[in-house]
Amino acid sequence: MNEHIFREYDIRGVVGKDLTEETVYDLARAIGTFFRANGASHASLGRDARESSPIFRDLMIKGLTEAGCDVLDVGMVPTPALYFTLFTEPVDCGVMITGSHNPADNNGFKVCLGKSTIFGEHISEIKRIALSRNFASGKGIKEERDVAHAYGGYIRSNIRMGSQKLKVVVDAGNGMGGFIGAPLYKELGCEVIELFCEPDSRFPNHHPDPTVVENMAFAINAVREHNADLAIAFDGDADRIGVIDEKGEIIWGDQLMLIFSREILKERPGATFIGEVKCSQTLFDDIRRHGGTAIMWKVGHSLIKSKMKETHAAMAGEMSGHLFFADRYFGYDDGIYAGARLLEILSNTSGPVSSLLADVPKMFNTPEIRVECPDDKKFEVVRALTNDFKKTNEVIDIDGARILFEHGWGLLRASNTQPVIVMRFEADNPQHLEEIQTTVSSAVNRLITGR
Repeated sequence: MNEHIFREYDIRGVVGKDLTEETVYDLARAIGTFFRANGASHASLGRDARESSPIFRDLMIKGLTEAGCDVLDVGMVPTPALYFTLFTEPVDCGVMITGSHNPADNNGFKVCLGKSTIFGEHISEIKRIALSRNFASGKGIKEERDVAHAYGGYIRSNIRMGSQKLKVVVDAGNGMGGFIGAPLYKELGCEVIELFCEPDSRFPNHHPDPTVVENMAFAINAVREHNADLAIAFDGDADRIGVIDEKGEIIWGDQLMLIFSREILKERPGATFIGEVKCSQTLFDDIRRHGGTAIMWKVGHSLIKSKMKETHAAMAGEMSGHLFFADRYFGYDDGIYAGARLLEILSNTSGPVSSLLADVPKMFNTPEIRVECPDDKKFEVVRALTNDFKKTNEVIDIDGARILFEHGWGLLRASNTQPVIVMRFEADNPQHLEEIQTTVSSAVNRLITGR
């Protein structure tokens, strides 16, 4: 078994190479053993539309039941629909078979214990069980249930649409968001233009990752062609959202969170919100200006979910489009639900989407910049640079180093999932942005190359 399939937040790899049938069967038994050891034995199981997912479903059922777990097979669903079952079905754990937004030859497993996805030490525990092959045994049973209808119905009953009629483009990238999201938005009274809403494991039109600008080209063109109010795009398993405004401009995850936080604060004065370290300073400033509590936290959907529980936050968000609503919802990341909440706001607003951000100070920022750095070196590089910059600047070091300058900030952090250092920069004008980026980038390059 290739030990590199065990990541910080999930288990994944290349089908047939890292994830053979034998490996997946052993993984299933290891996950079942892990569930039993942690007092759980009733698992819900969902899968995406990838070619390998039905075979992996069969192997997962076999391994889980042989480890003594009962399995509720909920079929082909988006990841948020699997999360939904953790709150609405008689289960105490779950597994989602999905390659998410990764290439077509990949697949993977998101594992849930109780009502939360596991990460870090829990993934390491499954790894130890799998490598030792010390599996529990038992005779679990399998049931099947269609939960897509209940999931869509719950969201529909949760949304309070206003009088404005909306035209929305839905781009699912042939992933899992379209076949539930598009009909749901129609039921909410919207005119829907569908792009690639049929699941297709080959992703023949574009890769289902809305954080990559090139992947949003179809949605941008469709908004302009149809004179639509907005476009909503999903990643491969629909736990993330991307949005295009009526002008064809991308609204990033932190900007969406700003829009949502203003609405939530109208009904929940003083509510707490969590944004990760890559989010714009304007988000944190705006939340405080509107009377909310803003917390900056680490990158990673599992880390953010646990911080939400600890702080009783109303909402959290990441630049990548993971948006977590505890306000009127269950607190997990759900792109389909986030889209519905945005449609609710717009249907109760007279102006276009762009007007919701019209009074936010204009900042200039970079996308994520990834610099290759070996896994065994990346954390040490970030640690050394954090200490260096602390001598001259204020540094927020909860996750890497967010280095504060007079006119902006620069972020560097070691990726939890790849051999790279991630950087991002923001400033009040292009000149200051270039200055901050040059200062931090040259320091990073010096340490990596030794020159």
